[in-house]
Amino acid sequence: MLFNVFLLVAGLVVLIWSADKFVYGAAAFARNLGLPPMLIGLTVVAMGSSAPEMFVAATASMEGMTDTAIGNVLGSNIANVALILGLTSLLGAIAVSSQTLKREIPMMLAATALAGYLLHDGMLTRLDGVILLGLFLVLMSYLIWHALTNKQQDPLDAEADAEIPKDVPTPRALFWLVLGIVLLPLAADLMVDGAVGIAKAFHLSELVIGLTIIAIGTSLPELAACIAGVLKKEDDLVIGNIVGSNLFNILAVLAVPGLIAPGEIDAMASGRDFYMVMATSVALAVLVLFGGRTRELKPWHGVVLVSCFIAYQFILFQSH
Repeated sequence: MLFNVFLLVAGLVVLIWSADKFVYGAAAFARNLGLPPMLIGLTVVAMGSSAPEMFVAATASMEGMTDTAIGNVLGSNIANVALILGLTSLLGAIAVSSQTLKREIPMMLAATALAGYLLHDGMLTRLDGVILLGLFLVLMSYLIWHALTNKQQDPLDAEADAEIPKDVPTPRALFWLVLGIVLLPLAADLMVDGAVGIAKAFHLSELVIGLTIIAIGTSLPELAACIAGVLKKEDDLVIGNIVGSNLFNILAVLAVPGLIAPGEIDAMASGRDFYMVMATSVALAVLVLFGGRTRELKPWHGVVLVSCFIAYQFILFQSH
């Protein structure tokens, strides 16, 4: 048991560290190529922050643990909104003014609804994986096109620019990029092995271990990024981190188990857990898009979100 805890913690630490270095190297390299800060933030940084979920999902799928991979995706999206955004908003009101986010949030809702439709039959097929991945590529193409052609200033531009590493020599950027790519799958393998051992010791299902320990662990990079963003008054970037991560998770990461290990899934994933994902996504949209003239997430919103997350975790463990 202690050895499994060690594997989980060691894998998590290396996973977070390597994901951070991967994002650092990729963002610095992209800046050196002359790409716009907004484009780097919407693609490189957003995808990089979800790299832990991607590699854990791939590792779990290759080991035949499809429910763990799916639980990681659903649990991470729930944690991003209910736990991470909830905790972050406790530090102070988060105001949203970016037009880019007002476009991305409906995209996130639509992608989440599509994922729910694909999962409702209790199966995640290879065709489902192809559909999700195809839509992700279309969405990325649109975001890249829009970032390159849109000349209007957006508050997210300056905030994204401030977070992208400057004056990093290309060889150094490539070193951190490659190191991150090498360490991420190794760390994911350690983390999954440890989580499986813990799940067996406590008689937890593969789905629940993905929804809880693994999901919260792989979401920690978003927590660090959001807390740093709100302390720097980069409110749009805080919301952007969550929306970008959830979009990437629900399209690209959820496609992974479908492509690698398609088949039947736990009925709870397409029912109870998807409904929670949809509920938190709708809550985020309502608070940001229809939050009055200020469009703020206030501290009391954070209390409600975190309370819902705790209640959901209680339900998960009570049901097993």
